[in-house]
Amino acid sequence: MTSPSPEPPLQPPVDVALARVVPILPTAPPGRRLAYEPKFDGHRLLIFRLEDTVRMQARSGRIVTRAFPDLAAAARPLPPGTVLDGEVVVWAGGRTDFAAVQKRAFAASESRAGRLARELPASYAAFDLLAIGAEDLRPLPYERRRARLMALLEPLGPPLQAVPMTTDPELAATWYESLLEIGIEGLVIKELDQPYRPGRHWRKVRHSETRDAVVVGVVGPRLRPRALALVLPGDDTPLISAPLATAVRAQLSAALRDLPDPEPPPAELPTALDRVGAEIAYRPIAPDLTVEVRQEGTVRHAATRVMRLRIPD
Repeated sequence: MTSPSPEPPLQPPVDVALARVVPILPTAPPGRRLAYEPKFDGHRLLIFRLEDTVRMQARSGRIVTRAFPDLAAAARPLPPGTVLDGEVVVWAGGRTDFAAVQKRAFAASESRAGRLARELPASYAAFDLLAIGAEDLRPLPYERRRARLMALLEPLGPPLQAVPMTTDPELAATWYESLLEIGIEGLVIKELDQPYRPGRHWRKVRHSETRDAVVVGVVGPRLRPRALALVLPGDDTPLISAPLATAVRAQLSAALRDLPDPEPPPAELPTALDRVGAEIAYRPIAPDLTVEVRQEGTVRHAATRVMRLRIPD
């Protein structure tokens, strides 16, 4: 009689490691080495290859397996007990498309998720291996986890791939300058001897104070909103923008009018956190609009100001 397979050490939800923004590209002190990785402009996702199935978790802990059937199929060859951390991206015209990946992430039905998987196929940029088999790898140094990640994914190939990494600060600086044109928003910096743990123990440097965000709801009248519910790259938890400027409201009014009629709102509207941490109800809309935002501060609940509507090329 065969013994049952060992229970995987990690089950969703798992708290994820995060990065704090720094103003310049850091270099290692004498005797230490840093790892530099491109920061993809996508949707943070943990992949759990369980004994009989694949499950996927967003940064917030929300289970989003249904939204990515193509990645679930690609993850099935992984050994049971494997847990990957990374970003889902969608490539369009030679660069990452954040609005496209958010459409995938917020697919409301299984049929829509399947259609979007065909129209907007996803790629997975893995940057960490948290577990494999019955072994929890989080206490290991990043350098050892990275070696295990590369050995695991190299035979599989796309759409599951490890992000590039270098310990050469000069090459990292070249990446920082040259990869912007394909949608890489900056670099994430990790210490080679770091374990994986929740909290902002990594660092990241970004090209600009402005970022793209996807509109998932409105606060106030649908065609003349006072503020927007937004989702930022790498996250799936909406936040509320600062009050909209008059010019931005005029831009949005025309765009919102062209959207399909929304479904009737739920009896209790969803809530999101505003810039001071209060919960605000918003009216959800399909994630079909992208705006450029500026965050005034470096923590999640700093004011997020909408600068303009992004018009598709």
